[in-house]
Amino acid sequence: MQLAQKIIIADDHPLFRAALKQAVTQAVPGVETVEADTLEAVQEAVERHDDADLVLLDIHMPGANGFSGLVFLRGQNPGMPVVVVSGSEEVQVMKRAIEYGASGFIPKSAPLEVISEAITAVLQGEEWLPQEIAESLEEVSAEDQEFAEALVSLTPQQFRVLNMLTEGLLNKQIAYELNVSEATIKAHVTAILRKLGVHSRTQAVIAAQRLGVEPPKTELG
Repeated sequence: MQLAQKIIIADDHPLFRAALKQAVTQAVPGVETVEADTLEAVQEAVERHDDADLVLLDIHMPGANGFSGLVFLRGQNPGMPVVVVSGSEEVQVMKRAIEYGASGFIPKSAPLEVISEAITAVLQGEEWLPQEIAESLEEVSAEDQEFAEALVSLTPQQFRVLNMLTEGLLNKQIAYELNVSEATIKAHVTAILRKLGVHSRTQAVIAAQRLGVEPPKTELG
């Protein structure tokens, strides 16, 4: 007997999560859905549901820094497909999502029927992009690809610390947010610099920002 498929829906807007759930149910009758509204919640969901068939990921949700969340999820769970669902509809953003390991990119403006079609295609092992984009993919720079590969070596906690560094938080503030000692944060920062092959917090932040994406100028970013 075939088990029901399971899909993780990751978006910080409840209304859009509901719309995605509708599209998912339309595409996969009997599907089990798991919802998450922050990148940390997505990571926890993926750990709890490591048998999930697909993650639908908004790259602009809290805790995410552009493509860093996508890269990290793909590195930690290489067998679990991730489809980016975003209000950022620039061609280059879509191309980069695929280069960083996404199995597809669905614009938030797409009608439910198209979203359902994309989900079905990816679950069947295909890659999905709007047709006009799929015809002209380009590779990301070698430098960005190298950084993306290094990013995967971070632990989940180190990844959270790096994201907080990009937000300009000091060690003391990060320690407070994560409820750990400042010495622990210093140790994490040291490990982050070593793994990313950089020599200062500033260099680490600049490297992380290369994976950034300007948030869309829409309500449902």
